[in-house]
This record gives sequence, C-alpha cells and structure tokens, in this order.
Amino acid sequence: MLFYIKTGAVFLTLILLAGCGSKQEIVLPKKSETKSRAVHKATMRPYSVNGVKYYPTVVKVGEKFRGRASWYGPNFHGKTTSSGEVYDMYDKTAAHKTLPMNTMVKVTNLSNGRSTIVRINDRGPFVSNRIIDLSYAAAKDIGMVGTGTAPVEIEVLGFDNMVQKLYKPSQKEVVLKNYAVQIGSFRNYKGAEITKSKNFLVDGRYKAVIREFNYQGAPIYRVWLTGFQSEQEARDFIDKGRFEGAFIIRED
Repeated sequence: MLFYIKTGAVFLTLILLAGCGSKQEIVLPKKSETKSRAVHKATMRPYSVNGVKYYPTVVKVGEKFRGRASWYGPNFHGKTTSSGEVYDMYDKTAAHKTLPMNTMVKVTNLSNGRSTIVRINDRGPFVSNRIIDLSYAAAKDIGMVGTGTAPVEIEVLGFDNMVQKLYKPSQKEVVLKNYAVQIGSFRNYKGAEITKSKNFLVDGRYKAVIREFNYQGAPIYRVWLTGFQSEQEARDFIDKGRFEGAFIIRED
C-alpha cells in the first residue's frame, strides 16, 4: 500500500505542497479515538502484500534498527491508515512493516544527525531496502524531504503513545508473545530428544525445546516449537499440516 516517494518525484511533491498553501485546504474526517491495546490486538496478525507475508514483531524499549527511510505525503493525506486512523501528513507519524501500532520511536538521520520522535500508525513501506516511511512533518524534521530517502537509525522509546520515562517497569514491552506449538509428547526422554534434534530450528525462526511435566505420577516430555509472536502466526504454521496433531500452547 505504501511505497517510498522516488527522488525524481520529490519536486512534484514540493509543488503540490506549495499549491496547498496551508493544511486547511484539505478537510480531514474526524479521527476516531482508538484504545491502544485494541489496536495492538487487531494489527498484530500476520498479513500479506504482493505475495510476501509479514509478521508483526514484539520489541522492547531501547532496541535499535538501521536502514533507509522514505516519506509519504499529499497522495495519502486524508486517507485511512492500516490502524484505522486518518493519515495526516502534518502529524509526526510513520509506517513500519512489523512494529506494533502506537510504538513510539526516535528516528535519527545518519547523514546529518537530526532526529525526530514519531508514532507508528501505518504499515509499509513495502520495498525491500526501506525500513520506515515517515510522514511529511517527520521527514521535514530530519531534513530528508528534498532527498526523498536517508539512512536512519530507529530506537524504540515506548508504547501506547508514551515514551519510556512515562512507563512503569512492567510496561517496557508489548506483551503479545510466548506462543508455542506442541509437535510431540513422549514418556521416554530419548524420543523427545530425537524430535528436538530433527526440528532444532524450523524455518530459521522457530526453535524446538523440551518441557518436562508430571502426568499421573510420572514424567512426560513435550516438544514445543517456540518463537511465535502471535496466536495467528502459530495458527498459520499449524494449518500448513507439517506436524500431525500439533496444537497451540500459551507459555506463562
């Protein structure tokens, strides 16, 4: 849905901005107020764009990522974002492919050292070498409107529209994880160990572990695949039918 604005089109964008004169030229529909937790739940489901599947990811305050940023403006101004909000190019927001909605991040332009703080409220940019799509206001803050793109560092500051200093220790990450898929259950530890070895790292992201439980006075060994970031991701994996009898586990 959201693509970066090519450098060659930047001049057209600037002309459009000049033609608008002021943001009052475009009347935006009233923004609907959404509860952040509800937004998280609704937007943490895996989704596909152009045949590529994306899995929204749990992150922690302080995590940093580097890549190339782009920005989007007049062509999307007043349209609905992936979170259900109305996009306002004059707000400091951004689109990211996998960060939870309402994540607060600091974006620093590595070319000039300028930074801005934005809230994630949309999905994109769906270009392999782009990490984030900034609003016009955010792009202007870090001096990349004219260039169209820039190398940036992204730092996670907080969630639910708040930065870290307003957060309690227990709120330093979005708790939407700890899903596992059980792929085997054994009375004999050796059987569990063999299954774990065969499936030590599935699809390069799901790690097999053995969990011991007491069942009717005797130990039972269960093999789980861990690393699923949401129930829907685990369900999609099970639906592929690779492990007969597999089912979802929610770890404490």
